Amino acid sequence: MKTLFTLTLAISLSIGASTQKTKDGWINLFDGKSFAGWKVSEHPNTFTISDGMIVAFGERAHLFYEGDVNNHSFKNFEFKAQVMTTPGSNSGIFIHTVFQEEGWPSKGYEIQVNNTHTDWRKTGSIYAIQDVKEAPAKDDVWFTEHIIVQGKKITVMVDGKVINEYTEPAEGGKLSSGTFALQGHDPKSKVFYKDVMVKILPD
Repeated sequence: MKTLFTLTLAISLSIGASTQKTKDGWINLFDGKSFAGWKVSEHPNTFTISDGMIVAFGERAHLFYEGDVNNHSFKNFEFKAQVMTTPGSNSGIFIHTVFQEEGWPSKGYEIQVNNTHTDWRKTGSIYAIQDVKEAPAKDDVWFTEHIIVQGKKITVMVDGKVINEYTEPAEGGKLSSGTFALQGHDPKSKVFYKDVMVKILPD
């Protein structure tokens, strides 16, 4: 019996906080300690973990969620993360995407993370589709980026305020299903992520 208990406990621990579901339906995708369930493209050293945070800092790379939650395929969902940019930094959160070995992800949409980088498309932009020209957050301060996808509509919120709403046309568009990816943009950009979570919504 003791052996069975020990085995059960070990299995539970191996699942870890990355799949822990909260009372209101949110599921942690990042355990704060490891990249379990995540896979990096191109330049793995771009992403590190420090004090429970994902740090994106280095050559172009993307950190894709490849874990067990919903078999890393999400259609309708709420995604949120605590984000902190540093001056002049650029990053992004990709949705409905899929792992690729190199390059900018070709599937899905990028939700911009950029408060003071030279790129005029600022935090909350649905990149090159419906852009935000004024940054809704500041560098060196944590803010919440919250993305909701329901049907053909994308809503982007920053610190609880709706920044961007976009509905795809009846024909065409990139919404289908897929995973998430965090962007390491360039060697001069340093961006922090923590409390990376998802809430799965009904189809």
